[in-house]
Amino acid sequence: MPRWLKTFIHDTDGAVTVDWVVLSAAVIGLGMLVLGPIAYSTENVTQNVADYIGDVEVGSN
Repeated sequence: MPRWLKTFIHDTDGAVTVDWVVLSAAVIGLGMLVLGPIAYSTENVTQNVADYIGDVEVGSN
């Protein structure tokens, strides 16, 4: 077996890169999964606050 082929087979630098790519993709995927429910609940809370502020009377009678 040629020396360059042995070196290529035993070289693990690329494997570390693949591990980081997979790990990064997993973190991004989980972030996107969590973002949906948070975004919709934030919109609902924002609407409730806007409705409450709209019903408050300003000034004194």
